[in-house]
Amino acid sequence: MYQLTNIGKTYKQGSRIVTALKDVDLTIEDGDHVAIQGQTGGGKSTLLQLLGALDRPSTGSILLDGKDLARMRDAELGRVRATRIGFVFQGFNLIPTLTAQENVETALAPLGIAATDRRRRAAEALAAVGLDTRASHLPSELSGGQQQRVAIARALVKDPSVLLADEPTGALDEDTRNDIIELLERIRDERGITLVVVTHDSWVARRAKRRLQLRAGVLTERPVATVPVG
Repeated sequence: MYQLTNIGKTYKQGSRIVTALKDVDLTIEDGDHVAIQGQTGGGKSTLLQLLGALDRPSTGSILLDGKDLARMRDAELGRVRATRIGFVFQGFNLIPTLTAQENVETALAPLGIAATDRRRRAAEALAAVGLDTRASHLPSELSGGQQQRVAIARALVKDPSVLLADEPTGALDEDTRNDIIELLERIRDERGITLVVVTHDSWVARRAKRRLQLRAGVLTERPVATVPVG
């Protein structure tokens, strides 16, 4: 569970101080499906970076299962990222010279896992996203949707408790977008992981259990539609 209390984040741009987040209070329960929306520059990516232990807040505390990420040492934060949190990005971030299998295995390299176990776990992760027959293919030999599935497998291979997705469908067509979101939802349901998605796409956001809005660094929660989303 995440517990954010009085989170503020400021940056210095030349002589100017930019406020990215203002007094954010937020609880995300284990297994939640949360969408974060807002204008460009409103603080969405900043909040996701804090949830992912990629940055520290300027003020406040951010607890993950009772441990304050804001006060952890860099090595401890690295361990949290390597073992507890999976990341999926709009640009896939695959290494072009590595096969799908090898790209997935890279997530396990920092954990000191034996090569045999890395190969087995990567193969299982690719099968879980429907790409077991594409394991030997380079990213350039895969469609955009398939590349995003490899990226999801890479995030899942370390068996995280949290999956953070930053515009995961932004580079995809509508049909592929639907497939990827349904895949993420199925994974969340099957594994009971927490899913947080930053998106500009209202269709994607409406599928979440909770919808958060960030505007000029201020967080509000929007009501969720009770009717089925088609």
